[in-house]
Amino acid sequence: MIGELLGDDADYVIQPEPLGTGDAAAWGVGALPPDVMNLVLLGSDSPLIRLESVRQLIDSHESLGNQMTLLTAADMMAPDLGRIVRNETGQVMDLIEATDWKGDQYDPTEVNAGVYCFERQWLARCLEGLQPTTNGEKYLTSLVSLAASEGHRVDGVASEMPEEIFGVNDRVQLAQVEAVMQWQVIERLMRSGVTVQDPASVYIDADVAIGQDTVIRPNTTLLGRTRIGEDCEIGPNSIIQDSTIASGCRVTASMLEEATLEDGVDVGPFSHLRPGAYLESGVHIGNYVEVKESRLGQGVLAGHFSYLGDASIGAGTNIGAGTITCNFDGKDKHRTEIGHGAFIGCDTLLVAPVSVGSGAATGAGAVVNRDVPDDLLAVGVPARIMTRKPQIDRTDSTE
Repeated sequence: MIGELLGDDADYVIQPEPLGTGDAAAWGVGALPPDVMNLVLLGSDSPLIRLESVRQLIDSHESLGNQMTLLTAADMMAPDLGRIVRNETGQVMDLIEATDWKGDQYDPTEVNAGVYCFERQWLARCLEGLQPTTNGEKYLTSLVSLAASEGHRVDGVASEMPEEIFGVNDRVQLAQVEAVMQWQVIERLMRSGVTVQDPASVYIDADVAIGQDTVIRPNTTLLGRTRIGEDCEIGPNSIIQDSTIASGCRVTASMLEEATLEDGVDVGPFSHLRPGAYLESGVHIGNYVEVKESRLGQGVLAGHFSYLGDASIGAGTNIGAGTITCNFDGKDKHRTEIGHGAFIGCDTLLVAPVSVGSGAATGAGAVVNRDVPDDLLAVGVPARIMTRKPQIDRTDSTE
């Protein structure tokens, strides 16, 4: 997984057996180019560590010329982390593991964050002679007292955000870390002009981008690389994954997966846009409508329960309640093509492959299994083509 994220920008070294952090460091140091003078080591179980803290650690280490510098934090109710012991001048002298710490013997309020900066040659020498503990593992924490005993200065750089040191060792800690990350994501969005009405009930992935003055209503989940424009209303009770939503859209109590909405589209409640759904500007999708692998032209209206799959629908077409594109013949999927300004009557079944021309219409309950030319009417089961299409009053086209 790490390889997929970093690609060719990183070299990878595998620790053959999990024999502790000291053993893992030895494998990594041995693979470094010879011109590397200082290096940073941190555990993969601490996803909250900030780049700013690592930079601060490096700056302190290099400016003081230390052999070892470590990131520390206030206790923050972290009973599984080692305690930092300093002398009267503030220099780090020892690190007491949580299992060895006795409250009546030590009272440190500072813990080890598990992020270190080392002078490369000193570290390599120490790792060669590092002895395993009683469980057979070697630990980097043993190097703190070793450096102090050799007369080297060891400094601890205090984190400015103590919660970043939280590690993940079980499902409980995973939930705690995710809660911190969620608040960071939501706080960043709110400070950039997004309204999140109930942060406690909203989940937003870190890669989601949302424009200014958009409102995220309660019980909404935004996943993957979803992009949402300005002045939108999303939710309540909506799930949106890997979708692109332009400005001025409204999504209410609906699910979107890999869908694209142009400006001014409204969806829901209780509709489902599946992968490949593309809604041009001004499209109205009402309740209980499912759209899959279909492009709906500007101003298309589908106000009530319908399935629109593998279809192209021209601008200004009205899709009546109960319309179904019958796109699957039991073996293959087929497309439905509908022109602009068409009127598809209630309960129409469009048996693909089939096309309905621009300005054409279908009667209620029609089963259309042949192409309907422009400006003509198809009625019946199976549908028959009428020579003239009746005039349709569209003074109220929102129903």
